[in-house]
Amino acid sequence: MLSERLKSYQKYIRQTSPKVAGRLTRVVGLTLEAVGCRASVGSLCAVETTTGSIDAEVVGFEGEKIYLMPSEEIRGIVPGAKVIPLAADEGIPVGMMLLGRVIDGAGRPLDGKGPIVSEHRTALRNTAPNPLARRQISEHMDVGVRAINSILTVGKGQRMGLFAGSGVGKSVLLGMMTRGTTADVIVVGLVGERGREVKEFIEDILGEEGRARSVVVAAPADNSPLMRLKGCETAMSVAEYFRDQGLDVLLLMDSVTRYAQAQREIALAVGEPPATKGYPPSVFAKLPALIERAGNGGAGQGSITAFFTVLSEGDDLQDPIADASRAILDGHIVLSRDLADGGHYPAIDIGKSISRVMPAVTSELHQEQARIIKVLTSSYDKNKDLITIGAYNKGSDPIVDTAIALKPTLDSFLQQKMTEVLPYDECLNSLDQITAQFKSD
Repeated sequence: MLSERLKSYQKYIRQTSPKVAGRLTRVVGLTLEAVGCRASVGSLCAVETTTGSIDAEVVGFEGEKIYLMPSEEIRGIVPGAKVIPLAADEGIPVGMMLLGRVIDGAGRPLDGKGPIVSEHRTALRNTAPNPLARRQISEHMDVGVRAINSILTVGKGQRMGLFAGSGVGKSVLLGMMTRGTTADVIVVGLVGERGREVKEFIEDILGEEGRARSVVVAAPADNSPLMRLKGCETAMSVAEYFRDQGLDVLLLMDSVTRYAQAQREIALAVGEPPATKGYPPSVFAKLPALIERAGNGGAGQGSITAFFTVLSEGDDLQDPIADASRAILDGHIVLSRDLADGGHYPAIDIGKSISRVMPAVTSELHQEQARIIKVLTSSYDKNKDLITIGAYNKGSDPIVDTAIALKPTLDSFLQQKMTEVLPYDECLNSLDQITAQFKSD
C-alpha cells in the first residue's frame, strides 16, 4: 500500500507542470540545498533518490537557494537530484480510534495494527488559545501518586516540569501517573529515547490497562531531528484534539530537552548562530510556543494537564533548557539522585519542588499540612550531617527533634511502589494522620 505522502506526491505531479521541480545542489551534514523550486518554510518537498523518493521539509532559504531537512536517513541521493514541492500537508488523522495505538512523529502507525483511517485531521503546528478565552484552573487532577497528590497538588490544565538526570526513575513515575490518573485520555510523547526503552515503557510500565486509554507518539533517538521535533508537536496536536472534544487529557512529554536539541541541530545546520551553550535563539522561541498550547480550553472544552520532563545534564538545574522551562511552566518536580541511590522511590525532592497552582485547587488546611511536611523534611536535611555523626544534641530544636522522630514515617509516606495507585482522598487521609502526629508532639 502506498503511503499517504507518496499519494500526495503523485497527485501533485499529475496536477502541476514538471517545470516547478528544482534540483539538488549540495548536501552539508543533515541539510540539503536546492535551487529552482519555490516552496515556503515548513512545506514538504519530495527528493528523488536512487531507491525512490524521500520527504524533506523546507527549514530556511537564502536568495534562490532553499534548505531542506529530510525526515529520514539520507541515502541514495545524487548530485542534481530532482526536488519537487508537495501538495499542502493535510495534517495528521485524529479520533477515538487513536486510543491504544502507537504512532510516529508524522502520525503513521508503528504498532502493526493497520492504517489509521479517520475523517478528522488536525494541523501539526497549532497556535496557543487566546489567554483570555481559557478557563481558570480550579480543580485538582488526581495522578495516583501520594507525594504529588498531597504535597505538590496538580490542577487540571496545569503545565508541570519533571526535572531529572538520567536513571533516577522519571519513566517509572510517568508510568505510575498513567495508571493512577483520573484523566479521560492519556497522550504520551516518547521523543529521543532509546528504541529499547520505547517498547519497555509501552509493555512493562504503561501496561495493557494504561495503554487502552492512551495514545503513544514515539520518535526514538535514531530518528532524524525533524522527526524528533515533529514527535513533540504531534503529541501536542493529538492532545489538543481530545481537549477540544471536551475531554480531560493527561499529556506526558518525555522529553522537552530532546525537542530543544532537535531544534538546535536543525538551526545550526542552516547557519543560525549559537547563543547560550550552543543553543540558538530559535530554541528559546519554540519552547514557549509548544508549552503554551497545553492547558485549559475555553467554554465547553476540556483540559490538557501536561508533564514535561527536562533532562538535567550532570544533575545541573541551571542548564539553559531547564532554566528556560522553569520560567514557562506552572511548577516543577525535581527528582533527586541521592534519594534514588538510597532506594527512595519515587525520588521526589519535595523541598526543591513546587506547584504554583496548588493554592487555587486546595483548601487552607491542606496547604498548611503540606507546609508542615516540607518544614520537617527541610529541617532534617539541613541537620543531616550532624544527626548522622551523632553531633546533634536532642532538645536543641523542637522541630528537628520532631523531624528525627517522624523520619521513618515521613519516608514511608513519601515512598510508593511502582504498581501502587493511591486515590486523591486516600492521600489526604494519610496526610491528616501524619500531621496529627506532628501536632501531638
